[in-house]
Amino acid sequence: MALARAIPHRLASIGSSPSRRQGDSRGRIWSVPPDCVCLLLLTGMTAAILAFSGCSRASSHAATSSAGYAADSIRVERRNFSHTVRLHGTVEAVQSKNVIAPRLSGQAASTMIITKLVKNGVRVHRDDVLVEFDRQNQMKNVLDREAEYLGLVEQIKKKQADQTAARAQEETDLKGAEVDVMTARVDMRTNEVVTGIEAEINKQNLAEAEARSKQLKETVALKHEAAAADLRILEIQRDRAKNAMVWAQSNIEKMTVKSPLDGLVVLTPVYKGSRYVDPQEGDEVRPGSNMMLVVDPAAMQVRARVNQVDMSYLQPGLPAEVRLDAYPDLVFPGIFDRMGAIGTTSSYSKQIRYFTAFIVIRGSNPKLLPDLTAAADVEIQRMENVLVVPREAVITQRGQTVVEVWHDGRREMLPVKIDAMNDCEVVIESGIEEGAVVSRNPRLTGPPTPLLPH
Repeated sequence: MALARAIPHRLASIGSSPSRRQGDSRGRIWSVPPDCVCLLLLTGMTAAILAFSGCSRASSHAATSSAGYAADSIRVERRNFSHTVRLHGTVEAVQSKNVIAPRLSGQAASTMIITKLVKNGVRVHRDDVLVEFDRQNQMKNVLDREAEYLGLVEQIKKKQADQTAARAQEETDLKGAEVDVMTARVDMRTNEVVTGIEAEINKQNLAEAEARSKQLKETVALKHEAAAADLRILEIQRDRAKNAMVWAQSNIEKMTVKSPLDGLVVLTPVYKGSRYVDPQEGDEVRPGSNMMLVVDPAAMQVRARVNQVDMSYLQPGLPAEVRLDAYPDLVFPGIFDRMGAIGTTSSYSKQIRYFTAFIVIRGSNPKLLPDLTAAADVEIQRMENVLVVPREAVITQRGQTVVEVWHDGRREMLPVKIDAMNDCEVVIESGIEEGAVVSRNPRLTGPPTPLLPH
């Protein structure tokens, strides 16, 4: 505000400067346009506001502890110091189950129609019905597979009966061939008493009967193998039809999807038309597509990204505070749980890597829902009852860390030894005492800053 009040006086002095008037060959008086004055005023006020709002706690404390000194001074006091790392991410459940549209057995992928669907955000218990699909096609498929199976069973019975009749005929033919062989052998015994021609005929008849019997046996064996193969083909077709029937019956049961655990239902949006919307009854979905997520709201965590530079500070077990972007007034305690082992490349630079971190949230609230964006302040260092000054109050001069201390109305640069620091504050280990007044923005050169009246 002192800067804002000083600007109009400075502009007035510039406007009435004799050198300015003498430099004008036409004798005109130099002046500053009103719009420039407004712009400079606005710039000065903005800079002052930003300077005072950088670290809110230190600024508000300076206004009450440095009365009677320079406007940018602050009294050194002992208080608790905390160094945190802020991580940004999204809220998710520690325990959750993804519910997908059922994959149907024994058939190619096809669409299914939703006939019943729970509402988004409904609390469900284990084995509660989440979604039901139209089962008419599956019921028709069961009837078709059952008819096919029963038809193959009847075909097998008929094939077995035909093969039984064929074996009886084959056995009769084999017996006849054996009788012919025995008859021809009996006729061979008369070769000594019959003529040579008849004896030769008997030999030919015996050879022919034996050849026929041998050929008939080989043919019957091949027929048995072919009949067994034919029967086996039908049996395989019957088994496949039976499996298809069983699969079709199981597909009917899959048309009803139940909750795998107690929790909260979070529907997965689907692309419809030109935008993503929640699925609803009557929609068609493909088997295996994501339908919803059942989460346990009793245990939530934040999945955040960590820059590789901050990895060395973060260790499991560190305390944290979690704030929801949607509900800034809600603050949840948390614990830094773990960090992923594989990093991802930044979209800005290939040399920068980000890792996934998990912060477990303690406590619950109806507003604590999955997919909400959140910020987690992980406390990596905490010190009790230490001397703390603003970070901008400490500078380096001639290789030494110094602060500007006010003593009897004058400024004095004193070397100090610092310990820890965060984005806004520095812990002073030695060099100044509690109650000393230091400048927030010390100057290395120039006259001392004038004192404000008491």
